[in-house]
Amino acid sequence: MTNALPLGLTDCLLWSDELGMGFHPRSPIAYAGHYFRKYQALDATEMGAELTAARVSFVKRHFAGSPVDIGIGGGRFVLEADTWGFDINPEAVKWLNSQQRFQDVYAGQVEAITCWDSLEHIPDPAALVAQATEWVFVSMPVYLSQWDCLRSKHFKPGEHLYYWTQPGLIRWFAEQGFGCVEVNEIESDIGREGITSFAFRRFK
Repeated sequence: MTNALPLGLTDCLLWSDELGMGFHPRSPIAYAGHYFRKYQALDATEMGAELTAARVSFVKRHFAGSPVDIGIGGGRFVLEADTWGFDINPEAVKWLNSQQRFQDVYAGQVEAITCWDSLEHIPDPAALVAQATEWVFVSMPVYLSQWDCLRSKHFKPGEHLYYWTQPGLIRWFAEQGFGCVEVNEIESDIGREGITSFAFRRFK
C-alpha cells in the first residue's frame, strides 16, 4: 500500500470528503498481552458494567441469536451476552479458549458480528463484514471532517487505521450490502467521548 503513495504521504491521514472517510497507512501496532489486561481492568469498572449492559440490550433489540464479538476488549461482553469471540491478541485468544468461546470468524460465515471499538482497527474491514450474513453492530468514534478527526483524542495512527464520518460509515456499509436500522449515542451518554453506535442489517 505505502509503496504506491507519493513521497511525503506515506505516514499521514489520507482523507476523502467525497466518501466521508479516511485511512492512515501506518503499520498496525502489535496487540500484545498488556492490551487485553488493560481492557479487563476497564471492563471491571462501573462504566464497563454500564457499557456492557447497553451493548447487550442494543443487540437484543434486533437479534435473538449469538453474535461473534470481534476484538473482545476484556471479554465482559462475551460473558454477559453468553456468546462467542474472535481476537488476535494472544492473551485474549487464550482466555477465549479457556472459556470455550473462541470462534474464527474467517473460517465460515456467521449470522452476526459485534464490533465494539474494533472495526476501525481492522486492516481489511470489508473482508470482515462479508462474513456476516445478517447483522453487524458497531460502536466507534465518528467525525465531522478531516480537521475534526485530526484534533480528536481518537486519532491514533497505527491503532485506528480507518476513520469515518457518520454519513460516510453508513455509505460504506451500504456498499458492503448493509442498511442502517439504528443509530444511537448511548455510549456517549454513559460518559465516553464522541462514540456512536450503529446496527446494520444485510439487504435481502
